[in-house]
Amino acid sequence: MAIVAFVHVCLSASAASTYPQTMTASAKAVDGATTVTSTITITIDRLVEPSRRDRLIDGLKRDSYQGFMDVIWTLPAIGSIATQSAQVDVKYAWETQVQNRRRLVVIADKPLFFLARDAQGRAGYDLTVVELQFDDRGAATGTMAGAARVKPSPEEGIILEDYAAVPVQLTVRSSSN
Repeated sequence: MAIVAFVHVCLSASAASTYPQTMTASAKAVDGATTVTSTITITIDRLVEPSRRDRLIDGLKRDSYQGFMDVIWTLPAIGSIATQSAQVDVKYAWETQVQNRRRLVVIADKPLFFLARDAQGRAGYDLTVVELQFDDRGAATGTMAGAARVKPSPEEGIILEDYAAVPVQLTVRSSSN
C-alpha cells in the first residue's frame, strides 16, 4: 500500500532561522495494534542554493523521477538524517512560509528505512523525505517517508509517493544551532 502526500515547494526561501541546526525528533508509526517508535536526528548545515534547487525542479519537470535523481546524486551533502542504526546524507533542504509558519522540506538521496508489511525494499523508492512545520517557539510537527519517490506537481512543486504501509509522524521538541 502506498501513502501519497502532496509536498508543494514554494519559490522563495525564508530567512526565519539560522544554520547549522540540529533537530531531535520523536518518530512514531502506528499500524493497527503495532506501534513503532524511534528517535530521528536531523542535522542541516545550510539550505540548498536556489540555483541547485532550480536544477532539481527542472530535472523533475523534464525527465520526471529519473531527472530528479540524476540531479540530486550530483549535489553535495548539506546535512544528515539519522536513526540509532543508520544515516543518510541530506542533499536538499528548503524553507518556506506557509500560513505564518516556517516549513522545512529535507530530502536525502537514499532511503533511510522501509516500513512495509512485506518487509522487503522496493526498487525505485530511493529518497528519504522529511517535512516539518515549526511554531513560534521552535517546536515542530511533521511527517517522514523513509523510502519515497517524487513526481512533478502542476504547481511548480513535488508530489511525494511514500512506500510505507503507514505514515511516520514526527515531533521535534528540541533544536540547536
